[in-house]
Parts: sequence; structure tokens; C-alpha cells
Amino acid sequence: MTRVVIIGGSGHVGTYLVPRLVEAGYEVVNVSRGQRAAYTLNAAWKSVEPVVIDRDTEEKAGTFGEKVRALKADIVVDMISFTLDSTMQIVGALRGEVQHFLHCGTIWVYGHNTAIPATEDQPKNPFGSYGTQKAEIETWLLNEARRNGFPATVFRPGHIVGPGWEPLNPAGHFDVGVFAQIARGEPLVLPNLGNETVHHVHADDVAQMVMRAIANWSNAVGEVFNTVSPQAINLRGYAEAMYKWFGHAPQLSYEPFDTWKGKQTEENWRATWEHIARSPSHAIAKARNLLGYDPRYSSLQAVYESVEWLVANGKLSR
Repeated sequence: MTRVVIIGGSGHVGTYLVPRLVEAGYEVVNVSRGQRAAYTLNAAWKSVEPVVIDRDTEEKAGTFGEKVRALKADIVVDMISFTLDSTMQIVGALRGEVQHFLHCGTIWVYGHNTAIPATEDQPKNPFGSYGTQKAEIETWLLNEARRNGFPATVFRPGHIVGPGWEPLNPAGHFDVGVFAQIARGEPLVLPNLGNETVHHVHADDVAQMVMRAIANWSNAVGEVFNTVSPQAINLRGYAEAMYKWFGHAPQLSYEPFDTWKGKQTEENWRATWEHIARSPSHAIAKARNLLGYDPRYSSLQAVYESVEWLVANGKLSR
């Protein structure tokens, strides 16, 4: 039986990926700090071998890669590597030991896009620590795959959403109060003209991408794949759709960002700036053609499911 080790498998994507792997007949090991259960219960988790390892502590000791290697995986999916040093340590330990290594990247490696929807071969313009470090990781990993034969694949999720957590909202941040305003039919002010874009993806579609990459090894190794819904949405269209979903006519107005941010908490306006400064919009043709990636959810469908969960769990009044 093929053995898959997921590092960070209790998070958003692992909630869907672990059951998919178990149901497909893989032997699954979930490496985590042991602090959180999956967002959605599934009987498949009874078949999963849990392994508790604190990555930060073990990496400082130089032993994390060795501990993962000792798990004797055929396939390793790394959901939580955020620095090049971290990735280099685990690759060094796994070189020659695994059939496939899949790294969770991010669409933030693009920074701003010159042309949209952005394809995987466009130049990257990352800014900020997270996007810049992720870009360094994927550049190094793909070089290791193409030059040195390490069997790596990188997948780049967009704004991950699904039941159990608050989705990126139409104002470009994560305050659920924006959905509450819309649910009550109250006016909402958006920054600029609401034309900046965001690009969601349901966590289950990210899990689908991993499954497709595993099943299409020869097309996946040495490649990077955008992992998003079929289309991005702009803030204005997103807000209008949410008003209609809650049964109200849109009540939108607009302010220049510098004016708008003065009425927001610092946390919220900074989150909005991080998103609209990038305005992600990404193509998935490469993943469709090489892997058969076929997202089940549009951006709005993914958000609707997430917001429905908030309503059902008393976090938002409809």
C-alpha cells in the first residue's frame, strides 16, 4: 500500500485531503503538533496514523527532516513550509527516499500581475515576506526537480475557503461583520471603485489538485500549478452577489482607499491592502490540461457554503 505523509494535515486542506486519500486506498500519516482536529468530521480519520512533531522545535535542532524520513513515506505532502531553509532541510532528508514531494505554495508569489488571468509561466513579482519566501521556495524546488531529479510538484492555492472558518469578504479582509452588514441589508462602503479582484478556492478543490497531481506523476513532477476556482471576482461583484444571496438589493458606495482606511481597524485595512495590492486573477488551463483538474466550486459557490456554515453555527444571523 502506498504510504502518504501529510505535514500539517489537520488544517483547511487536510480536512478534505485526508479522507480523499484514505478512500482512494492510501495509507495516511498525519504529522502535526497535535493541537487541532479537522474542521469537518469524517470516519476516514479513524484509519489515519497521527504523529505529533513540533516542526519549529525539531527544525531548530536540525532533526525535523530525519523524523519525517523515519516515517518511510512514498509520498510527502508539505502544507506548512514557509521558508527556504525549512524546505531545504526536509528535501535534504528525503532525497532518494520518496517517489513524490508536493509543496503547498501560494498565488502570492505573483505579487502584482502584468496580464490576467495570470498563467504559471508569467514572471513573478512577489512582495512582502510571505510571498517572497514562498517564491524562493518554489524556484529552488523546481530547480531541484528539473536539474537534480528530486520529484517535486508545487501547487499554488488562492484564498482558501470552506465550512469552519471565515472567508475573505467583499471588503477584502476577514471580519465577519461585513457579512452581517450585508445580511441585514445595510449599506457597505468599499475601497476605491470595488474593481480590484480576489480569487478564492474551496479547500476540497485544493485537495482535488493534490490527488490529481499524485495520480498524474509524470505530468506533475517539476511543475507548478495554480490552484484556484475557474474565475476571480471583483469586490463590487462579490458584494452585489452576497446582498442578493441574503435577499437584499445591493447598498454600495465607494471611497478612495486612503479615506476608507481611516474608518477601519488597522488589522482590517492592512488585510484589504494586502489583497487589493495584488488583485489576484489566475488561469487554471495548465492544471486542466496536464492533470485533469476540474474545480467543483466557483468562487461564489465556495463562499456561499462557507457563509452558510457561519449562519448554521450561530456566528452570523441571516
